[in-house]
Amino acid sequence: MNKTVNINLGGIFFHIDEDAYLKLQGYLESIKRSLANSQGSDEIIADIEARIAELFNERLQNNKQVIRLREVDEIISIMGQPEDYVVDEEIFEDDPSTNQNKSTRSKKLFRDPDNSYISGVSSGLAHYFGIDAIWVRLAWILLVFGAGTGVLLYILLWILVPEAKTTAEKIMMTGEPVNISNIEKKIKDGFDNVSQVAKNVSDSVSKAAKNVDLKKGTNSIKSTSKTFFDSLADAVMILLKIFAKFIGILLIIIGASTLIALVIGLFSMGVADIIHIPGLDNLDLVNVGNTPIWLVSLAIFFAVGIPFFFLFYLGLKILINNLKSIGNIAKFTLLGLWILSIITLVIFGIRQASEHAFEESYIKKNELFIKANDTLMVKMTHSDKFNSSFSRDDFKLAHDDNGNKIMYSSDVRIMVKSTSDTVATLSIIKSANGRNYETAIARAKNINYHYEVKNKTLLLDAFLTTDIKNKYNDQEVDIILYLPENTVVYFSSNTEDFIRHNNHEGHLISDKNTNHFIRIMDNNSKCLDCPDEDFNVEVDTPEVKIDSDGIKVESDEVKINISSKGIEIKSDQ
Repeated sequence: MNKTVNINLGGIFFHIDEDAYLKLQGYLESIKRSLANSQGSDEIIADIEARIAELFNERLQNNKQVIRLREVDEIISIMGQPEDYVVDEEIFEDDPSTNQNKSTRSKKLFRDPDNSYISGVSSGLAHYFGIDAIWVRLAWILLVFGAGTGVLLYILLWILVPEAKTTAEKIMMTGEPVNISNIEKKIKDGFDNVSQVAKNVSDSVSKAAKNVDLKKGTNSIKSTSKTFFDSLADAVMILLKIFAKFIGILLIIIGASTLIALVIGLFSMGVADIIHIPGLDNLDLVNVGNTPIWLVSLAIFFAVGIPFFFLFYLGLKILINNLKSIGNIAKFTLLGLWILSIITLVIFGIRQASEHAFEESYIKKNELFIKANDTLMVKMTHSDKFNSSFSRDDFKLAHDDNGNKIMYSSDVRIMVKSTSDTVATLSIIKSANGRNYETAIARAKNINYHYEVKNKTLLLDAFLTTDIKNKYNDQEVDIILYLPENTVVYFSSNTEDFIRHNNHEGHLISDKNTNHFIRIMDNNSKCLDCPDEDFNVEVDTPEVKIDSDGIKVESDEVKINISSKGIEIKSDQ
């Protein structure tokens, strides 16, 4: 049974068994003796202890775990013995060949506060990629004034990339091994404050550290005796790392671009709705649920933006091994916001869809005093205020004669049917949607549509209007013109886009009949001045036969046979 000792190393509390404690204590004492006459020895010892505490933390699974002799031996192997390091540049001046054995160390990304203008992001990136910081700063300028993405990306890196505060972190930032020699060198460089001397010492210490690595066997990894399969494995790993970095960069670009687009959309839609910027009125027309636009924009921003933020964060994690975590509180907060946004959008969608649940029509019939053998002219009337050239199913905003805002649409359709009555009748069918019958019929009644008869000329408006409070609910107007038999009708060319023709519903006029005199007959029509009879329209009347075998109904498209064998239906379509 071993006795355990509680120690405070680098400001962190550890449990360590007695044998490991004695060895660690002797190790630190030997370091203190070797640095007794060194400038800044206290700071060097503090940084070495902080580095050892950091390495201990990496190996402990929980706070109650005891540090054993094995962990102490591993730390000493990483940090090195004090007698192995002599930070004196003159020793290495005659040994240039050792520079060739310098092993490649993986760098970690930190913000460099010692060479910063704002936060040290540029200097940290320069260390990480091995380039001069001036090129990184020029790239930020291009991103800010060129693509416009630099500010958000810089702020995110400022938040997520940790600052190199300790000497060990500053050494890891340059990719050098964090051991006694490099910690001592880094601190002495700060006291000397001479860049050229710092460079010479760095080269010398790096050579010394790599010589120690040679003593421990790492030379075999880089030696010329490496086998073919080892080289092949290294090449594959390099390719995989390059591919992973490429994926990380791609994720960062996609995530950042989407976040920037969402931010722009949030400000242009949501904020514009709050301060009532002109030009967004058309968007309010389709908002039949009267949901605040800024609230919808905010919900979309979180619902789409949070997944892409984590996509961006994943890309950074791929590129930056030591990226600072945003923390569980932030993660769960974002998750809660995302779930809340999805629920909010679902509620908005259901509310919006419910406004189109019912479609109702309001019908108004009027006599035109057009009799058999009369000739009726039909024309569409347009207005300078209302442009009917856009899509038939769309709505636009305009102002009436009193300056009030109204909606208008060209969703007007004309149909012609024959009637046995002696007088022509005009039936105007106004239709609209609503969340219930009462709402739908009220919106249908609030549709404004006008016509006029002058000297046996029927003038129909090419548009319908309604108050903007009714919103866009598929408002439309169907006009059915019932004409007595032997009536002659002439449709002007400007009615071509408004004529609806359907044989099965008994419509007698098609868009091909415009600019022609058409005689209305019993369930069919005849063109009086057409060059060929192809313009004549006949209603497809099915033939019905009833006999002992059953009932047969035949038309050009459908044949129905009802007999004792059952029902047989054949269609040509």
